[in-house]
Amino acid sequence: MVFPNEIMLNTKKVLYSKMFKEGYDVVLGCDDVLEFIKTMPRNMATLVVTSPPYNIGKPYEEVVAFEEYMKWQERIITGCVELLKPNGSICWEVGNYIEDMEVFPLDIYFYRIFKKLGFKLRNRIIWYFGHGLHAKQRFSGRYEVILWFTKGNEYVFNLDDVRIPQKYPGKRAYKGPNNGKPTAHRLGKNPSDIWEILATDWEKTLWNIPNVKASHPEKTVHSCQFPIELVERLVLALTNERDTVFDPFMGVGSSIIAALLHNRIGIGVDKERIYSDIAYHRIMQALKGNLRKRALGKPIYEPKATEKVARIPPEWKT
Repeated sequence: MVFPNEIMLNTKKVLYSKMFKEGYDVVLGCDDVLEFIKTMPRNMATLVVTSPPYNIGKPYEEVVAFEEYMKWQERIITGCVELLKPNGSICWEVGNYIEDMEVFPLDIYFYRIFKKLGFKLRNRIIWYFGHGLHAKQRFSGRYEVILWFTKGNEYVFNLDDVRIPQKYPGKRAYKGPNNGKPTAHRLGKNPSDIWEILATDWEKTLWNIPNVKASHPEKTVHSCQFPIELVERLVLALTNERDTVFDPFMGVGSSIIAALLHNRIGIGVDKERIYSDIAYHRIMQALKGNLRKRALGKPIYEPKATEKVARIPPEWKT
């Protein structure tokens, strides 16, 4: 494929290039992230969301000293800050860096960088998954952390778009001015900051979004792939339609696909051509409606007939 490549498909304009250009619904870049950021306008993105390389020797990483890795990450974060609107958010998803069998929790180190840049932490979201490397000299790691920061106190947060069904929607107050009225929110409950989505829905309080392994429908050649479902909730909660989502380490494009599926503008960059090519082809599949992905759904809770407090209140049905 020769750069730049431009295509219009299902009313969406896609650009695959080495640099950013305005006027597209999707822009995929294949270049060094710092060089790509230089071509982007300031104050354009409502959400920056990514999972950076962890400096642990993955095929796409060149392992460097930990201090140098963090300085490099700080330069990239500083560049992302300039792209962010005043009401915008940054979600930085990280795990642990391991050296000589010692664990360095990356979220602690990244927190310091964001605070130095004036950001405010809104949630430290725990993403739990059931599969991963099996440790022999410590307990196996089964979670990663999403640090959600905002640029200021006024920010986009669409809680109603990501609520999950109430377990006991029929529970009622037994005293006070609301005596006899349902105590639960009729649109569902806040899903909390521990994510463990089970099966293919958001029915559980914990969200178990499986990491992308061999049997996952989204699996590509990328060794540390971001599941689309994980980003979808962030996109829905932290942006509005036609807002811009930027991923500075897009890999095979999961964040861009999550933005595209919910009518947001998606921009991403990766220095590895093999991954950006896969991202482009997955975007094409998403636009054609034949992308293989894990389903996202919010089914109505089906209470047992014997559970009075689990029944949906009649007044909610009107």
